[in-house]
Amino acid sequence: MFVKKIFLLLSVLSLSLVFIFSSVFSEDTKSLPVKKQPEIQQVKPRKPVRIKLRRSAEDKYTWEITGDDVDEIVRADKRIRKLLKIE
Repeated sequence: MFVKKIFLLLSVLSLSLVFIFSSVFSEDTKSLPVKKQPEIQQVKPRKPVRIKLRRSAEDKYTWEITGDDVDEIVRADKRIRKLLKIE
């Protein structure tokens, strides 16, 4: 019986200490200044260029290139032509 009372008292005390310390630390973090940087918010990840490469029965290649960046599409087309030795 006595052990149960001590255990209950220790658990209540430890929970109280946890709540006290958590409130003290949460107040410290609220006082920190927060800087908003709009250039970071406007960064969008680049979508990759998608290439569908097909080979016909006559061993000729065709491809479809899709993407948002025209420069990347042109670079991919030039690279495919160079690798397949079409030009």
